[in-house]
Amino acid sequence: MTTTAPFGRALCAMITPFTEEGALDLGGAQRLADHLVSRGCDGLVLSGTTGESPTTTDAEKAALVEAVREAVGGRASVVAGVGTFDTRHTVELAREAEKAGADGVLVVSPYYSRPPQDALEEHFRTVADASGLPVVLYDIPGRTGTRIESDTMIRLAEHPRIVAVKDCSYDFLAAQKVLSRTELAYYAGCDEHNLALYAVGGAGYISTVANVVPSELRAVLDAFEAGDTPVSARLQQRATPLIELMMSAGLPGTVTTKALLNELGLPAGTVRAPLRPAGRETVDGLLAAYQELTAG
Repeated sequence: MTTTAPFGRALCAMITPFTEEGALDLGGAQRLADHLVSRGCDGLVLSGTTGESPTTTDAEKAALVEAVREAVGGRASVVAGVGTFDTRHTVELAREAEKAGADGVLVVSPYYSRPPQDALEEHFRTVADASGLPVVLYDIPGRTGTRIESDTMIRLAEHPRIVAVKDCSYDFLAAQKVLSRTELAYYAGCDEHNLALYAVGGAGYISTVANVVPSELRAVLDAFEAGDTPVSARLQQRATPLIELMMSAGLPGTVTTKALLNELGLPAGTVRAPLRPAGRETVDGLLAAYQELTAG
């Protein structure tokens, strides 16, 4: 089936800027959002894992959506992360996101409690029924402890407001199975899969690394879309060292992203506990990889 991209192709899982004192920096969020959109992001996903959603309040989440919506207007889609381990709370957050001006909601599998598949399916349907916003399912079993199985995805695709998936399952075969049997828009949630998933019919990516190199990651998809597969592959490979350092070097992507953004003079600020800032040696390594990628 032909897959559309309901929120655009190149989406950034945006960090949530804080002040040095740890308060929400709404002005910084607006500046960063404008920067990302002006450099090729079709959409911004707020309050996901990268956005430190476990340590932001409900009021902060709503205020962030309002501020970013104001900053980007109609130039980009705004998707709000609303997933929690509590169906009732997730419903409340989805409704607040709709009021705040979001274009869609990102709903992660309930974590820690590890519900069975029938309960998981009911959870997603309940959230999808709670507002008028389209839903992106977030499958990241390495963090939640619960996989959204392929058959569950296929059944959920029948819901008119469940339109997309952020895929961090590391199960490429399962993704292709769902792609072949539904019209769900599949977004790569792991940057190393951006091109591979797009090449088999994915919608694009929801990327943490796009916080720091939005133009370079978009160029991968643009080259493929233009029919220049070799160039697209080279661009993806060129980004690999930075992707590896940011996402697979032992620190959460939030920490490495904020470290780089702070070095680049862009709004980021500190991380909230229990996360800790990256050390100087890590920052220097990240900066070297960034400079190599962006040197041209």
